[in-house]
Amino acid sequence: MSLVRSSLLVGLGAGASRILGFARDVLFAQALGAGPVADAFLAAFRLPNLVRRVVGEGGLNPALIPALGRMEPEEAAPFAGDVMSVFALAVTGLTGLVIFAAGLVSFLLAPGLSSEDTLGLVALYTRLGFPSVIGVTLASIGAALLNWHRRFTAATMAPLVVNSALIAMLIALPLIGDVPLRTKAAWLAVAATLAGLVQLAIVALALTKGEPRPIRFRKPRWTPALRGILLAVFPALVASGAVQLFILAATQVASFWPSGVSWLYYAERVMQLPLGLMGALGASVLLPELALRHRAGEHEAIIAAQNKAMELALLLALPAATALAILAHPIASVLFERGAFSPQDADGTAAVLVGLSAALPLAALSKVLSQTLFARGSLRGTLIATLAGLVATFVAAWGLGRLFGISGIALGVAVGCATHVAMLAFLLAIVGLWRPDRALGLRIVKIALASLVLALGLFLAMKALPEPGLFALALLCVGGFVLYAVAALMLGAVTRDEIAQLMRKS
Repeated sequence: MSLVRSSLLVGLGAGASRILGFARDVLFAQALGAGPVADAFLAAFRLPNLVRRVVGEGGLNPALIPALGRMEPEEAAPFAGDVMSVFALAVTGLTGLVIFAAGLVSFLLAPGLSSEDTLGLVALYTRLGFPSVIGVTLASIGAALLNWHRRFTAATMAPLVVNSALIAMLIALPLIGDVPLRTKAAWLAVAATLAGLVQLAIVALALTKGEPRPIRFRKPRWTPALRGILLAVFPALVASGAVQLFILAATQVASFWPSGVSWLYYAERVMQLPLGLMGALGASVLLPELALRHRAGEHEAIIAAQNKAMELALLLALPAATALAILAHPIASVLFERGAFSPQDADGTAAVLVGLSAALPLAALSKVLSQTLFARGSLRGTLIATLAGLVATFVAAWGLGRLFGISGIALGVAVGCATHVAMLAFLLAIVGLWRPDRALGLRIVKIALASLVLALGLFLAMKALPEPGLFALALLCVGGFVLYAVAALMLGAVTRDEIAQLMRKS
């Protein structure tokens, strides 16, 4: 399968997953609102969802793919079985530990939820929902092995199961009758765990079929390669989940604001629609290509691919950030304001979304730049960059939150992303792989001008439609996309030849 066709398949799968996830969160808002129960459930859901997003977007690939790339096919299959077996034991043990220490985990996730009753709910929902990590993690290891053999279909489609199961549960709950909020949240946590196990079953079935067979089970052998994988996994997961960790740090700060956890969660889910696409493409498609280039010593090709990927990232992320900032309030109101979700909650979510929109282009760039370091196996450097961004996020979110309220916490995430990008660029410069060219700079200027045209168009449209409903919001989004596409073509931010090349097989 060609790189472009692989990208399209992964992109479609990631897009479908994001759309289902977004539909799930709209139903979350309707069912749970943004009060104490919602804060408790979403705080508990944050940790398994963090794991699901990191590993589901290829967070284990930076540790697995370079190691597999150094092996012959006959030794890669049993090695993959060793990895799966050892991780099954490790993640099961971790789940048991989290369940046992759920009270302490709850306090660390949301220290601002000082009420014993609310923290007790966080602990309950953590115990019910965290076992989903077993299925999701093992399924993601299997997906990484399938991706390595260019078998993208099952790996791309299996994650859709989790969101589909939660949506089904959210639809079914009102049919049962008047279910208390606490009970609704408990059933949702159980549904997440069951869905994770179904996801694992789908990937496991794909692993047993097709050629070449990417995995063969045996009694695990403690080899240097296996030891290297285990040592690399933690920094790989931390570095791959950088943006999610920044959001987690912001969540800890937001827990000191009433409904802050919920507002941040719903706004961040909107931001993740475009960002998740970049993450999935980077880890599943760009990383294997860069790993092969690095193995062949093609440094100039790596730099060219990195610059082109940054152009693509900003071509998508900058207009998305512009639209989210301008349409923040109608998005929050139209999508979430129903059921238990009040107009005040819509105002709070919109304020957070404006702040997070500033982080979106920076987060997209970090997704690209980190892939080059992953391909080199430079996990220590990416870990340092992530920790620097995490500290910057926490400090900035706390300081800006005291100055500007909940929107300041969101701006703290943007500060963390900016710090992360700067550190990644510095690390790439040290190894001679950071060389932005004139073409990249010129393309960024053109993308910024096209985004400015989009901003002016949306601003004028909002004057004519101050309180758009669902149809008007959809019209604004479609019209904004068309306006940006035309402006991008006219200004040269993207060319017809590039569009035609993208549509052809590579």
